[in-house]
Amino acid sequence: MRRRYALGAYLVGAVAARVGDEMSGPALMLAGFAVTGSAAAGSALLAGVTISAVVGGPVLGLLLDRVERPGWLLAGALGLYGGGLGLVLLGLGRVPFAAVLGLAVVVGVAGPAVAGGWTAQVPRVVSGGGLGRANALDAMTFGVASLVGPALAGGVAERVGAAGAVVVAGVLIWVAMPVAWGLPRAPGREASGGGFAAGLLFVWGNRALARATFTSVGCCMAQGVLTACLPVVGERVLGGAARGALLLSCAAGAGLVANGVLARLVVAAPDAVIRLGALVQAAALALAATGRPAALIGAALLIGAGEGPQLAALFAVRHRESPDHLRSQVFTTGASLKIAAFAAGAALAGPVAEHSLSGALLLAAGVAAVACVGVPVRLVSARRGWGT
Repeated sequence: MRRRYALGAYLVGAVAARVGDEMSGPALMLAGFAVTGSAAAGSALLAGVTISAVVGGPVLGLLLDRVERPGWLLAGALGLYGGGLGLVLLGLGRVPFAAVLGLAVVVGVAGPAVAGGWTAQVPRVVSGGGLGRANALDAMTFGVASLVGPALAGGVAERVGAAGAVVVAGVLIWVAMPVAWGLPRAPGREASGGGFAAGLLFVWGNRALARATFTSVGCCMAQGVLTACLPVVGERVLGGAARGALLLSCAAGAGLVANGVLARLVVAAPDAVIRLGALVQAAALALAATGRPAALIGAALLIGAGEGPQLAALFAVRHRESPDHLRSQVFTTGASLKIAAFAAGAALAGPVAEHSLSGALLLAAGVAAVACVGVPVRLVSARRGWGT
């Protein structure tokens, strides 16, 4: 019989780990700049700790699907992530920067444990009847982290220095380790075949998952475009480059409210919510392209209202469609694809935003609109049992 495990404990661990994860990027950027005096060094550390998640996701998912106690593996990954941040901090200014950057890349491999690896365990925490509400609450932890993490990193860095912010981020990730260790086991688990690409192949071969993944990845690319535009938006429209980041807080707050409502109401099928979320984000980004301050704030609120429920619905589709022996791979592969899309969107937007801010925002709106349409069915294998 599945051991009882409190959803409250799961959510506390998720919030701690995800706030620490959201803190880690800004904290590393600030620490790299403070020690080296180079903004490029801080950006390189952030890129290093992020890009390796693209590989780390499928590998970690494969391992999670093959062990009877996935919580133990998650706890180890969290320990590596939190402790690795401390090692990166200790290396700054003491060893060659190339070595520190390489260490950041290694640390980032464990990053998907905080997102997809953790969320994949929800069905072992709650019964089937409570899974919908649990998905909405789990999605809210991402909103809380997005709202609190960067602000906490800035506040701690201002009071005690950037090094202190890195330490706090690592400690918060470590706080989640005992919760991960206590996650229920997965008895009678099937062997997972197909190697580390099994999750990707299964997603591609399943119509519902392929559509949901295509839409969510497209929206993440649009969000990357928007994020790259925020300093320019802040400087040109809001009176200061740093003020552009406040729009992210508006979006995160709106997402929390929307998911709070979603957790209490019966809504449309999750597949429809995912597409509707993309449509709302596309409209919001088009509104932001007008460049008016009030329109920007309204657009940020709309983006959050679309993104929050979309994430909860994405979790619902993944849980519904994924067999138990591939569940972690599906979640971590999806997280890796979204990270890569976000990075690609941000890289694409930089030169465009310098030339035309409204053009970059309209580009983001177009990407989200295409994501709303979804992947053509004929490009997806009809073999729904692929990988099972």
